[in-house]
Amino acid sequence: MIGAMLPLEGIRVVALEQAVAAPLCTRYLADLGADVVKVERPEGDFARRYDSVVHGESAYFVWLNRGKRSIALDLATAGDRAVVDALIDRAEASPDRRTRRRRSASPSPISAAASTPSCRSSPHCARATRTGKGAAWRSRSSTVSPNG
Repeated sequence: MIGAMLPLEGIRVVALEQAVAAPLCTRYLADLGADVVKVERPEGDFARRYDSVVHGESAYFVWLNRGKRSIALDLATAGDRAVVDALIDRAEASPDRRTRRRRSASPSPISAAASTPSCRSSPHCARATRTGKGAAWRSRSSTVSPNG
């Protein structure tokens, strides 16, 4: 169907990520229509330099990060931290443990995504987390619940 809206259109996700698990998760969110903003170190994600076969960038990086926008910020500087804080405050989700700690004192694995007003009120908000040893599976019903 041409022109059909994707299920996550209108949802902004801020991703502080590298390696495999988080970039793959947010790639799937981007594939479903989410506006994913990837925050990278000033020198860029190390995966950009694995090889240079796709217009000078790594095939691995391009595959994992398709459909995302990217911004390079130095989180050691107050100004760049303020930019990240502003991005996260306007996002519906941020699948990253560091943002969960910043946004909430709660140890809940869904606190980061659930703490934004638009996510709390939206029946379409996607909440996701990755935790060790299957913790996300034990609380699966609350992890995917639209109104948490």
